[in-house]
Amino acid sequence: MAEKDEVLFEFRQIGNSVKVTALHVPSLLEISVVGPASAGQTQLQMLALQRLKYVMSKK
Repeated sequence: MAEKDEVLFEFRQIGNSVKVTALHVPSLLEISVVGPASAGQTQLQMLALQRLKYVMSKK
């Protein structure tokens, strides 16, 4: 993944958890992670981005 690639994030609170979906726009690859609602948005976004990079490295 190039540094300038666009990644879109969606946050949905489900009870005490937040589901974060990350979409890599150029490849249309989408991943989701779930974390505690008490975690900050930045932390959850970084977690989703790390997961996205991991999944992309496997392809």
